[in-house]
Amino acid sequence: MTQFSDVAFDGLYGAAIMDHYRNPRHRAPLEEAQLFAHEFNPFCGDEVTLRAQMDDAGRVARVSSQSQGCSIIQASASMMAECMEGKSAEEIEEMARLFREMMRGKEIAPEGLERLRDLAALQVVRQYPVRIKCALLPWTALEEGLEKWRRANRG
Repeated sequence: MTQFSDVAFDGLYGAAIMDHYRNPRHRAPLEEAQLFAHEFNPFCGDEVTLRAQMDDAGRVARVSSQSQGCSIIQASASMMAECMEGKSAEEIEEMARLFREMMRGKEIAPEGLERLRDLAALQVVRQYPVRIKCALLPWTALEEGLEKWRRANRG
């Protein structure tokens, strides 16, 4: 398992990443979650479990994200969970698209970065291509969870 000291985080971006790593948000497990997903990276041992309670309008009422592994996955999972509450499935999918594009080096408009909030700090991870998967693993779980939730709620 990798610790934060193996990647250099500088300035404001580094502060946001380290804050979410040291003080992760939305870690308390949720009972009765309608959205559930678990992802594991066998190459590095990173692991994330995502649970969300969805309201009748299809918005995230509460979210829980437990992650184990390096500072990057833990920060990404915490930041992602913080951005999810109150958002519709469509809004979350748009955030996931923006985040993936940002992590893959695509230029994101300032308003897109503003919507990503603290997640924009993870741009620094692009300097370490092997670590991009660490930042994306929570989002892979989220997309899997949304797909399962949609299938279960078609009617």
